Amino acid sequence: MSFVTRGFHGRRRDDDGRLPPGQHLTGDFPVLSAGPTPRIPLDEWELWVATEEGTRHTWSWAELMALAADEPTVDIHCVTSWSKLDTTWRGVSLDTILADVETAADYALVHSYGGYTTNLPLEDLLDGKAWVAYEFEGDDLHPEHGGPARLLVPHLYFWKSAKWVHGIELVLEDTPGFWEQLGYHDYGDPWREQRYQGD
Repeated sequence: MSFVTRGFHGRRRDDDGRLPPGQHLTGDFPVLSAGPTPRIPLDEWELWVATEEGTRHTWSWAELMALAADEPTVDIHCVTSWSKLDTTWRGVSLDTILADVETAADYALVHSYGGYTTNLPLEDLLDGKAWVAYEFEGDDLHPEHGGPARLLVPHLYFWKSAKWVHGIELVLEDTPGFWEQLGYHDYGDPWREQRYQGD
């Protein structure tokens, strides 16, 4: 005796197995922010990287635009349970930005215009895993989505892809950022549902 009606194959999925547990697909790009949206004129924008020894490297907007750019197409996953597949970005790989930075650090604390921070293992920013992105779907990145530039770390929950990126502090010990201090998981792997501390 069969417990499944012939021809029934379960719920049809359009994600080809790319949807992490607890997530649902969206065609929109929801806007979620912890505070007001900073508006940074491009002639005042700056990206900095500071090593654990205090060495500081900086790029103006023009200098960032002069670096070789990638156009990754990636899936993104928000901790609030939405996922968006096949999103297309343009930006500079962190491999390029950190190529001439000498460090013994294992972690990074990313700083945003507006005061937001988030922490990541340095290895999660390297080897083609992360970008400073300034275009989304062929257009300049809008301020509400983190423009003029945001961090893009698509293999982690999207709060790790800090909007309005301003600086990357390389540190020897993991230092919790804004949401991590409020109970979010220190790492944030969507495939392991690492939403909150203890997950």
